Amino acid sequence: MILPVAVARGVAAGEVDRVYRRWARSRVAVGSTLRTAAGVVEVVAVDEVDPDRITDDDARAAGEPSADRVRRAFRGTRSDPVFRIGLRFAGADPRESLRDATGDLDDVVAALDRMDRRSRRGPWTRPTLRLVAELPGVRAAELAERAGRDTPAFKRDVRALKELGLTESLEVGYRLSPRGAALLAGP
Repeated sequence: MILPVAVARGVAAGEVDRVYRRWARSRVAVGSTLRTAAGVVEVVAVDEVDPDRITDDDARAAGEPSADRVRRAFRGTRSDPVFRIGLRFAGADPRESLRDATGDLDDVVAALDRMDRRSRRGPWTRPTLRLVAELPGVRAAELAERAGRDTPAFKRDVRALKELGLTESLEVGYRLSPRGAALLAGP
C-alpha cells in the first residue's frame, strides 16, 4: 500500500490515523510497516467496513474533508469490500541516518559491485547514481528514458540505491544524498 505524501505527513503529525481502501482482499496486515516520505508508518488495525457508514469525522481522521470524498476516491469494483486501515507513526525512516554516513564506504562499494555482477544488463549502479547527480529533481520517466530503461524498472533500481542511503526521493525525481555524493567522489 502506498500512502500519499500528505497522508503520510498527517500520520507523522498525529492528524491522520486511518485510511480507507476498496480491495478484493486486504493487502496489508496488522503489524506491517510502510516507509513513507514522512517516516515509518505502522498498520495497527485492518477492519472491513460499510462504506455508507463512513462519517465526515472518519474522513477527517483519514485526511479527507468529507465522507463523500473518501467514497469517490475508491478504486476497484463496487462489490469489493472496503477496509479501514488504522495507522500510527512509528518513527524516522532508518535510511535517513545512512544518507549522512559518509565515512568508510567499503561495504557500500562491495554491495554495489555485487549488484552490478548479478545484473543481466551489466553494471548499472554507478551510471544510475551519476544520472541522478547530473539531473536532480527530474521525473523518473525522463531519467529512465535517458538510461534506456522502462520507468518501473528504473524506479526499482533507484529504490535499491536508496536502501543503501545513496539517493533521496523528492516531490519530483531524486537527488544524491551526501553519502551518494561521497561515493561518487571517492577514490
